Amino acid sequence: MVLLLGDLRGIGTGMAQKIGGARSWHGRSHDLGRMTLRELWLAYATYPAIVLYVVLGIVAAGFAAALATRWQEVIFPVLAVIVAYPIAWYLIHRFILHGRWLYKMKWSAALWKRIHFDHHQDPHLLEVLFGAPSNTLPTIAIVTLPIGYAIAGWAGAATAFSAGLATTCVYEFVHCIQHLNYKPRNRFLLKMKQLHLAHHFHNENGNYGITSFLPDALLGTLYRSVREVPKSPSVFNLGYDLAEARRYPHVMDLTGAPPRDRPSPANVAPELKAAQ
Repeated sequence: MVLLLGDLRGIGTGMAQKIGGARSWHGRSHDLGRMTLRELWLAYATYPAIVLYVVLGIVAAGFAAALATRWQEVIFPVLAVIVAYPIAWYLIHRFILHGRWLYKMKWSAALWKRIHFDHHQDPHLLEVLFGAPSNTLPTIAIVTLPIGYAIAGWAGAATAFSAGLATTCVYEFVHCIQHLNYKPRNRFLLKMKQLHLAHHFHNENGNYGITSFLPDALLGTLYRSVREVPKSPSVFNLGYDLAEARRYPHVMDLTGAPPRDRPSPANVAPELKAAQ
């Protein structure tokens, strides 16, 4: 986030002035391919899940402050969460969200559709980019609470949960930037964006990271250029093509239409073209 400050100077004031007159998220669609950075800040700051994460993060931090007796009980859980998050995200993203099993069962089809399939079908649609709190909060708790408790008991658990919520807010915003019609000035952010867009528009079987691609590099799923791997025919449908939809119709029934194997022309990513 610090790396973005040079690009975001002056936006905070304008955002604050607009929040009071912002329309409700309910019933609206936000296309990141057509939004400006200023509009993203406004939408992000008023999105109910982000507001919920901030409130819960403050409450958890309050519990941590009340329970902690030494600074180590705060610092060490925070550092542990920062290290663990890219690993946890990689494992969840690669083996659960891209696993071809959730759509086969009726009880999990809606979950998979909401948390990942819809995002790959419409990569720039903001409302399906954000995770639903009913899914994200249990996941954050499962990842962070055991780490924090093992380090510093309940003070560490509260600290780790608060750090996990803050990290999730950062992840969500960076993820938005990666799909926004905006070219970062920072070379590191630009490369990170290109790697993620390649995951969405070229080959989904790699570049699983959001803010860190170190797990990809260590586990052999990183590709730095689209020239390194062939174009995947399932990059937009994650293997849930028409044949699979006929065998396992739960997601198609929920969508009300057959799965698409290509995005709309409006969702072509110019940054990915530049990377090629």
